[in-house]
Amino acid sequence: MEGGKSLINIGELAKPATVLIEKISDAIGGYFKPYQIRRVAQAEAEAEKIKALSQIESQMEIAELTQRALGRFLAEETKKQDNIESITSKALPFLEENSKPQEINDDWITNFFDKCRLISDEEMQSLWARVLAGEANSPGKFSKRTINFLESLDKSDAILFANLCSFGWIIGDFMLLIYEVGTNSSIYSKHGIDFGALKHLDDIGLLSFNPFSEYKHIRFPKFTLVVYFGSLIIIEFPKQEGNELHVGHAMLSKIGHELAPICGSKPIPDFLDYVIKRWINRGLILASPWNMVPRTPSPAG
Repeated sequence: MEGGKSLINIGELAKPATVLIEKISDAIGGYFKPYQIRRVAQAEAEAEKIKALSQIESQMEIAELTQRALGRFLAEETKKQDNIESITSKALPFLEENSKPQEINDDWITNFFDKCRLISDEEMQSLWARVLAGEANSPGKFSKRTINFLESLDKSDAILFANLCSFGWIIGDFMLLIYEVGTNSSIYSKHGIDFGALKHLDDIGLLSFNPFSEYKHIRFPKFTLVVYFGSLIIIEFPKQEGNELHVGHAMLSKIGHELAPICGSKPIPDFLDYVIKRWINRGLILASPWNMVPRTPSPAG
C-alpha cells in the first residue's frame, strides 16, 4: 500500500471486478475499502487516546506495554488487510464476463474473509482467490461448509488433492478414475497417489476410499461424451440405455466436488492412453468426436 490506499484501483477494472470490490466493501466494510484501511485508521485513533491517557497517568511502564500491544495490533491488522486485498486481487482475473458478484450472499462474504484473512502463503491465497471468483461467477457454488473446511486445509494436503484431481475426468460430472491401489510402479503411485494418500484424503473428508472394490456409475446411454483436460472421447456402450461404468476405488465428497475444479490440477502424461486401454480391454468402443473411427480391442486385448 502507498499513501494509505488500496493496491486495487477500481477505476482501472472491468465492471464485474468493480462490482465484486463494491460488494465486498458493503459486506465487510470494517475490513475492506478500495481506498483506505478503515480498521487501521481506527487503531491509529485509539493509539492517540492511549497516548493521552498514559501521559495523564504518568505510568511509563504501562505506557510502554500499551505501546507494544498497540504496535502488535497494528501490525496484525495491517497483515490481515494485506491478505484480504491480495486474495481479492488474485480473484479478479478469474472473473467471467457474465459473473454475478452482486448476487453473492453478504453472510457468505463475511464468513469467507473471516476464514481467509490469516492466509499469507501465495499458493494458498491463489486457491482462496479461485474460490472467491468461482462464487462470483456462480453464486451459491461453494457452501459455507466448504469454506470452513478450507480454513483448516494444510498446504501439503492442498497439493496432494490437486495431484489426485489430475486423475479426474468429466463423465457427466467430475469423477476420479483410481483403478489401482498399492502397486508401487503404477501411474498413480508415481504421482504420489497411493494407499496412504487416499486413506488420508478420506480421513479429512475430501473423498470416500474403498480399497477392496470399485465404485460404478449407472444409467449411461449408449453413446456418452467424456473429457480429460480438453481431450474428448465418445464411449459406445453395449446397450441403448442403462449402461454402467466402473470408476475405481475413490469418489469425491461434496466438499471434494466443490474444490476439484479450482484446485489447480494438471493432466498426467500417458493417463489418457492408460484409461482408454483399460476401457477397451473391458469391451467398450471408443472414438474421438472428430474421428468417428472406433478404437476397439486388439486381438491380444
